[in-house]
Amino acid sequence: MTDLAVIFDELPTRDGGRIGVATLNAPKSLNALSLEMARQLDAKLDAWAVDRSVVAVWLEGAGDKAFCAGGDIVALYRSMTEEGENRGAGRDSVFAETYFTTEYRLDYRIHSYPKPLLVWGDGIVMGGGLGLMSGASQRLVTETTRIAMPEISIGLYPDIGASWFLNRMPPGVGAYLGLTGAQLNARDALDLGMADRFVPRERREALLAALVAADYGSRSPGALRAAVQEALDEHESRDAAPDGRVWPHLDHIQRLVGQVGASSAVRRILDDDSDAEWLAANRERLAVGSPLSAHLVWRMLERHRHTSLAEAFRDELSLSVQCCRQGDIAEGVRALLIDKDKSPRWRHADAASVPEEDVQAMMTPLWSDEENPLRDLGSGHRVG
Repeated sequence: MTDLAVIFDELPTRDGGRIGVATLNAPKSLNALSLEMARQLDAKLDAWAVDRSVVAVWLEGAGDKAFCAGGDIVALYRSMTEEGENRGAGRDSVFAETYFTTEYRLDYRIHSYPKPLLVWGDGIVMGGGLGLMSGASQRLVTETTRIAMPEISIGLYPDIGASWFLNRMPPGVGAYLGLTGAQLNARDALDLGMADRFVPRERREALLAALVAADYGSRSPGALRAAVQEALDEHESRDAAPDGRVWPHLDHIQRLVGQVGASSAVRRILDDDSDAEWLAANRERLAVGSPLSAHLVWRMLERHRHTSLAEAFRDELSLSVQCCRQGDIAEGVRALLIDKDKSPRWRHADAASVPEEDVQAMMTPLWSDEENPLRDLGSGHRVG
């Protein structure tokens, strides 16, 4: 297979159009989203958006294990520990700012894309992968889909617009997912509005063939959407999705995190004596996660309960860079992926011992509204 970061192709349609196909091409790293991937994908989506012959876009990951297992946190770690292209810059490296700015701009482009954009969310979809998937006009999940936002395990928090879209779930669910990094399957994604269609993995080729054979008519936005919807209607099989984990425990989750603050919610989850396997796994993940991150999860959801997606991305950019400059992320990545000792030495013993001034320091904006690198977001269409 080619060494290109993203493989681009165009499938000719029966009526003379083309379907743009983009494949994240790093299967050994489970298609972790690198800076180069994000740059290439953003540029190509920009070109396809104004090319009238392109009727739709299909985005997937190479290999059979993952669409995209997250951002390139190893590159972030190297930039913070003076091992990569930013040697000598350390925690004040510009790499984090460049990486997150590029990633979030790409994510926002997907949310506001003017043509049908389908994401084949097969296999693992985590962190940065969910950022790519969440804004697509058709988010397709399969029997192998595994979605999670496990950023608390590395000292980050659910970013990639999650401060906005987690607030659009049933009360308490977004906070619970962010605190615990809970793993979701296709049914959960459908139930929570994180996916649109369940298409069995074996129907991928047939679905692509149906998209190629579709009639895209006048090429108006409505005609493009209608043609894609008709093809999907033929191959969707929602009843075949696996049983979900969130819906059966919804009332329990809401009792755990409702009407309390971050420290109390963490304590309630950790003290919960439910023997359900899924809930127990979530408790264990929270127990070893970053106490500071727990507060950041909570605070960002509070801040963006009623803001726009563009405002959330601008705020996330500042906080994500702060996490690299003064937060727990370097230690979290070291423990999880570099030394692999699975025992991060966080700055705080538990959520209750995190001083408010430490949280405030992280939440302090790095730029004014006029200077924020994402200040121009907000002029697109279809967001929300």
